[in-house]
Amino acid sequence: MFKTIADPADCKVRSVIRFLNANNVKQVEMHRQLVEIYGENVVTDGMVRKWVRQFNDGNTNGHDQARSGRPSVVNGGLVAKVDEKIRENRRFTIRMLCDEFPQISKTVLHENVTNRLNYRKR
Repeated sequence: MFKTIADPADCKVRSVIRFLNANNVKQVEMHRQLVEIYGENVVTDGMVRKWVRQFNDGNTNGHDQARSGRPSVVNGGLVAKVDEKIRENRRFTIRMLCDEFPQISKTVLHENVTNRLNYRKR
């Protein structure tokens, strides 16, 4: 019996799918072999079909495409302004800062005050 490989990188699994596809192995057999080597939770049968379809369409890259995420509104200058407001009034609340900086959500503001500026509740 084969030794199971734990936690393979996605791109490595996709490379194996590409290799097996080039050897004209059926998709069901690909999935069976992947599960046999990498374990039960490696990839679903549907994902094998998706990647085989992409490889057949000419995509030779086994990596995910880069996605544009939501751009961050918080930059170094804005964090410096938040720090300046906090130093003006040390008895601040996150709600007060939200009123001063409406472009930043309450959650992101709290995260920046606690993690980047290292202020703690006393």
